[in-house]
Amino acid sequence: MDRNIDNNCSLFYYNYITNKIIQMKTKEIVKQLLIEKSHLRDDDNLLIAAYWWRELKKKKIDPVNMNGLEFMQMFAKNKLTNIKTIERMRRKLQEQHSELRGANYVKRKGVIQDEWKKKLGYEVY
Repeated sequence: MDRNIDNNCSLFYYNYITNKIIQMKTKEIVKQLLIEKSHLRDDDNLLIAAYWWRELKKKKIDPVNMNGLEFMQMFAKNKLTNIKTIERMRRKLQEQHSELRGANYVKRKGVIQDEWKKKLGYEVY
């Protein structure tokens, strides 16, 4: 019985570490894309496309010669990084690093947020 507990704990720890490594890599790649291509900062669709392009190249798959069916099969089988993961990493990075924020972030978090605060009766400085 103790051996099963040890195996389960080891498996949990392995999965935890593996997921952390994958997240770190995703975060680093998203950060690199946001630094290199500032137009990706305001458009998640472009960011995801650029991320997947790089991911396919890393897997030695030529995105130019890939047909739609092959892409959809990879997507359906979770062979590509999840869209929500990429979006979450972008949001987190932009929250922590102001230099990675695009014009829409500043507009949304600045002007629009201040307007709502005024409407709700809060003081805006």
